[in-house]
Amino acid sequence: MHKGGHVYIIASKRYGTLYTGVTSDLKKRIYEHKNELFEGFSKTHRIKNLVYYEPHETIESAILREKQIKEWKRAWKIELIEKSNPYWYDLYDHIKKW
Repeated sequence: MHKGGHVYIIASKRYGTLYTGVTSDLKKRIYEHKNELFEGFSKTHRIKNLVYYEPHETIESAILREKQIKEWKRAWKIELIEKSNPYWYDLYDHIKKW
């Protein structure tokens, strides 16, 4: 498994509400979103589907990238997702195998 950090985007559904986050443990963090273990935006809006992620060598570089993406227009985020995941599949099953 990758040891730096990850930037990720989760969605409520295809073209639904988006949340961009950063973590040093992607599998654990997505599990937490899916099981609504923390109060906040993703729980309130029922955002649980991992639709995009990218690994980074360090958590610091992941944090910088997260901040960059959070400033983007929604259309740019959708374009980023659809470049690697055009059907908005939930990628959680893929990362559970790590």
